Amino acid sequence: MGAEAGSSELPKATRRIDPAEISARHRYHLMTSLVVPRPIGWLSTWSGDGVANLAPFSYFSAICVSPMLVGVSIGNRNDGYKDTLVNLRARGAFCVNVVTEALMLPMNESSASVEWGVDEFELAGLARAESDRVDAPFVAACPAVLECTVRMEVDLGDIPNTLVIGEVIGVRLSEELTFEDDTLLVRPESLRPVGRLGGAAYGVIREVERVLRPDLR
Repeated sequence: MGAEAGSSELPKATRRIDPAEISARHRYHLMTSLVVPRPIGWLSTWSGDGVANLAPFSYFSAICVSPMLVGVSIGNRNDGYKDTLVNLRARGAFCVNVVTEALMLPMNESSASVEWGVDEFELAGLARAESDRVDAPFVAACPAVLECTVRMEVDLGDIPNTLVIGEVIGVRLSEELTFEDDTLLVRPESLRPVGRLGGAAYGVIREVERVLRPDLR
């Protein structure tokens, strides 16, 4: 039975884990299975010489609305920077393709570790389109795309990740998406987004519950 409101009694825990005392692999397991569900930043970019790149990142989130900012933490490969980061630095732009249930398997295919110069659009069997707002391609079948320019990189110190902040300067939405009445809130039932869980697990929309904040009741 849980502690009563206002009580100083701590709830019982089955175990305590000190992150400093476990391996990086186990820290990854805990982080990615407890901070859930996470939105997937499915980023598409051009390389400096015009090769398309498409890759998913689950360390991704909205940051601000005025201006509209998103952030993505990009880890390094064993042999250097990932293609996405190299491309962001070369072109200063990217698109975020919102991962839906219909695109979950192609998104997973695009996560494969491949050699430089491989076009993940082709690898995943996806048609590609070109943004007219930013210097980046996007997934043609994706119903919701954020067109972004690179605003800044954030120095995270001596860790193998780079935090990139992007400014959303354009939003592309399929006409098949619907909105809550008198708003621009896209109905999740029409979008059917996918969230990242731990390991090989993903969360898909099966049922939506709406709970109003106390000051909006």
